[in-house]
Amino acid sequence: MAKIHIKKGDNVMVISGNNKGQSGRVLVVDVAKNRAIVEGVNMISKNTKPNADNPKGGILKQEAAVHISNLMHVDKAGLASRTGMKKDDKSEKYVRFSKKSGEAIK
Repeated sequence: MAKIHIKKGDNVMVISGNNKGQSGRVLVVDVAKNRAIVEGVNMISKNTKPNADNPKGGILKQEAAVHISNLMHVDKAGLASRTGMKKDDKSEKYVRFSKKSGEAIK
């Protein structure tokens, strides 16, 4: 299994596929399937029957999962960047950092 470099809440950009160039915030990460759901990316139409939440039913637009390999972290400058791990000087804990800008990812 590949190492997951993306966490819930990260800002990411799609680097390949039909949604290439789109970016958004990660809502859910499925580690078992190596997939993530990104806000506003890979929208699909889903037919729903009437229920308590939606009394009329109809067609709903929602996000579908994107494979982790097609996502890249976006740093504060807005550039897609690879991530790495390094030991923080102050706290002696490992933190993720952007390889392009060198700053820590919170």
